[in-house]
Amino acid sequence: MSICTKTQTLTRRLIPKKPRNHRKMATTAASSRNLISLGTKIIAVGRNYAAHAKELGNAVPKEPVLFLKPTSSYLADGGTIEIPGGLEALDHEVELAVVVGRKGRDVAESAAMEYVGGYALALDMTAREIQSKAKAGGLPWTVAKGQDTFTPISSLLPKSAVPDPDNLELWLTVDGEIRQKGSTKDMIFKIPFLISHLSSIMTLFEGDVILTGTPQGVGPVKAGQRISAGITGLLEVHFDVAKRSIPGRS
Repeated sequence: MSICTKTQTLTRRLIPKKPRNHRKMATTAASSRNLISLGTKIIAVGRNYAAHAKELGNAVPKEPVLFLKPTSSYLADGGTIEIPGGLEALDHEVELAVVVGRKGRDVAESAAMEYVGGYALALDMTAREIQSKAKAGGLPWTVAKGQDTFTPISSLLPKSAVPDPDNLELWLTVDGEIRQKGSTKDMIFKIPFLISHLSSIMTLFEGDVILTGTPQGVGPVKAGQRISAGITGLLEVHFDVAKRSIPGRS
């Protein structure tokens, strides 16, 4: 089977058959569920926008800063982001997600786009207090980045709907106030390089998601607020924010 055929197969698996009165695929709950259930891992790229690196006081990286998030952190469009106990807020980070279309290892940069199955919009929710302590101690960011509901994500955009992923406007609002707006053209490490680089470290599987970094403007969101985010002209998502409640605990 050719790479193109395998990518089309992924798209069919992720996008449900259109009902008679279908809405755009980007807003279908079924597509979100399919995307969330398929992949084996979420690979996130930190500091991939120079302005964002600088706003947090970090040096602009010379090679990708990578970390993993569990797929249990996914949250479908319309869900509620949960703030863990002991925290008053989480930071929002809006990102273009690249969905891998087929298994790949040691992928050549020149062939990397053939491994893209589609795209999505994702948020990399971050417990900044926890992350700051981890960074200071030279510890991993797992607790700060990997908790349940910390990766809200849209449904799949087929590759054909995104002819130029290097020129997409990403935006995010909190209670209607614009917080983030930036373009993927400002990514330091572009998608073909990321796919090639990542596949030289770990095998990429069908449905895996690569979070490509966030533009500047990250900031806190508290319980009771509402996040909206989108890719201009293509899709948008909405999430409420609440304190996490644990049954049986006051």
